[in-house]
Amino acid sequence: MPFNILDAKDLEKLKQQEPERFQHNIKGGEYFKLQGLNLAPFEGIDIEKFNEAARIMRGLMFCAIESSKSGHPGGSSSKTEMFLAKVLGGAVAFDALDPKNHGRDRVVWSAGHCSPGLYGGLSLLYGALRVVGKKFDAKKLGAVMPEDLVRFRRPDGPQGHIENHYPLSDISTGPSGHGLSAAGGMAIAHRSSGLDTKVWVFMGDAESEEGMSYEARNILNTVGASNVIVSLDYNHFGIDGNINEVILSPYINHWLGMGWNVIEVDGHNVLELVYAYHKAALGFVSGSPTVVLAHAIKGKFYGTKENTADSHGNPAKTEEYLELMKKLGFTVTGDVKKDIEVVLQALTPELAKYIVERLENAKLKIKKESELVEQMKKVLIGRKFVNPVEIKRPKELPKELIFEEGAKVATRKATQAWFEWLMKQTAFFWAGCGDLSKSILTQKAENVFGEINRENPFGRGIRFGIAEQNMAMMSVGMTMDRLPGGFAPISVFSSYGVFTSMMTNCVRLGLIGNHLNPKTKGFFILLAAHDGPETGEDGPTHQGLYWMSMYNAYPGIKVYKPMDANETIEMLFYALEKGEPIALSVTKPDTIVFKRGDGIPAAREAINGAYVFYQSPKSSVISPKSQAVLVVCGGQTLINTMEAVPELEAKGLEVKVVAVTSPELFEELRKNNPKKADEIFSDEDRERTITIHNGWKGFLYPFLLPKDYVSRTIAIDTYLKSGNPKEVYELAGLTAEGIKEKILKSAK
Repeated sequence: MPFNILDAKDLEKLKQQEPERFQHNIKGGEYFKLQGLNLAPFEGIDIEKFNEAARIMRGLMFCAIESSKSGHPGGSSSKTEMFLAKVLGGAVAFDALDPKNHGRDRVVWSAGHCSPGLYGGLSLLYGALRVVGKKFDAKKLGAVMPEDLVRFRRPDGPQGHIENHYPLSDISTGPSGHGLSAAGGMAIAHRSSGLDTKVWVFMGDAESEEGMSYEARNILNTVGASNVIVSLDYNHFGIDGNINEVILSPYINHWLGMGWNVIEVDGHNVLELVYAYHKAALGFVSGSPTVVLAHAIKGKFYGTKENTADSHGNPAKTEEYLELMKKLGFTVTGDVKKDIEVVLQALTPELAKYIVERLENAKLKIKKESELVEQMKKVLIGRKFVNPVEIKRPKELPKELIFEEGAKVATRKATQAWFEWLMKQTAFFWAGCGDLSKSILTQKAENVFGEINRENPFGRGIRFGIAEQNMAMMSVGMTMDRLPGGFAPISVFSSYGVFTSMMTNCVRLGLIGNHLNPKTKGFFILLAAHDGPETGEDGPTHQGLYWMSMYNAYPGIKVYKPMDANETIEMLFYALEKGEPIALSVTKPDTIVFKRGDGIPAAREAINGAYVFYQSPKSSVISPKSQAVLVVCGGQTLINTMEAVPELEAKGLEVKVVAVTSPELFEELRKNNPKKADEIFSDEDRERTITIHNGWKGFLYPFLLPKDYVSRTIAIDTYLKSGNPKEVYELAGLTAEGIKEKILKSAK
């Protein structure tokens, strides 16, 4: 019989006759609840000693927070047993006296604010090593010692958020949710290289509200990154309150429904945690990543702030600190240096010996580096084991990297050719795109070894989907590592230039990591495609005009904007040689490949950041007022400017055209080779400069005097409308005629 589902009686009949229409079971990963299970003893795990180590670790971290009257006790204390069960429980491969061993497991603190937890743990571990008489250089290892805690959050002490140069920390973190994506990038690089190393992530429940953590969970399950293990501190509190006020749906669904395996445990039960981490390391039949959902108490043992949002980043007053330390079993005075000594009295030789034995157990899990290199070679048959950053520009460029002068070739086609070529030169280059590979043209590079998925685990293309933030953080994160053999992963990730603003914070974190730990400095290319007003049909939402303003401000990355296809190739080789990350502008339409010679220097000169493209023949008598130095950025803009030059000269102007490919590179040239820089663009030139850019006018401010920022800039300082490239350049006033009129007006 037909049903009218808007009729209550009919609806009830349907529920009784076909109940399956009203039921839906989550189709996700595997689920295992260990919480409350009567577990057998685990070999080598002395629960009493673990609990005593946890007491000392909390005492040390609480001392650190008291010393600075600042820090995050809540999440640090709730993760204490998780830290100890992970590091000393036998699941993690780690050598305390060689903490950056290439064969170790990686550890990422996505909850980067939990620095007291890491420092309390490290000072316990290295304190134990010192008690048993082990000799080591703490500074060389990056170890945090107990006495260092008195300088917590000070310039000469352990820093406020977790950084990548410390043992058991491989990414500099802080902003919520970013650490999971960075860890995922590392995990993909390891797994797709045939390694079975694990990437362990400390994560808080509130930070999973961050949208990019959804993006990370999605792609990591999709590619089958079973080597990712998240230890999730499920304490229900963020900074402002209970996370249930933000996430009303069942929290576990956000992981299980994304295909992740879930193990539920008591986050303060060492035995449950040890079992869970070992099971996660062994993996599940599903081949998916695993989250250990650890039910914990935020700010455990932290006085009146225990189990409250206030414990997040709100240290106790000294009076309460003294009381909570007393309840923890330590009678202290508030003199933190002496308080630390009181806490360390509990680190007996017997307990220290046990901790060191457990560390020795963790060390045994690391395979020999030579064995791991052979392991990679076994699965990456036929690929070149060459460190990407050691690849040099061939003296004779291969024909696919040379573009015919006078032909019309989009700069995106040059990057397509270069990425495909590079992919064949090394086993350690990864390429991905924000669901735009057919437009931006990264697909040929991705197809060399195929996209990474469960059927092709050793591919080199990553299909991120529409997920710019996660794409950037994963791609940056994977480069901040060294694989066995010292091989340095590099990456390119791309979206339209106008959308790269969504990736800035991820890039910033990578640059900070490069600064803090130069030993693992990563090289990556942020490809800002379809730059300029050329992507006109879509209107202002897609016209990349101002994106470079953000990357200009960051130390450690430079914006490159080559004029044509051959310059693009030369600048890519130069960036790789320097090993410094770049944001690379490429355009959509085919534009002229400039003919070199007759005054136009070779394409290689683009690496100077600027070069003289044209110089009017010198007149015998000419007034400085009749001279104009046109500083131009953007290939089509340069073409249009050169079309205007004959008319400008007919008006009596002597013209010098300086093509700019990177203001930052030119500043570098001025510093390192002032004579050459002065030949290209002198201080006298600056007095009569007019800048012309098909985007943000501030990009070329370094070539102007401050008084000329308004009167001598020709750029786009508003949002445009839809149109084909010719129409949009007309709207912007950047046709040859428009440029001519503006130059004549500015040159008066």
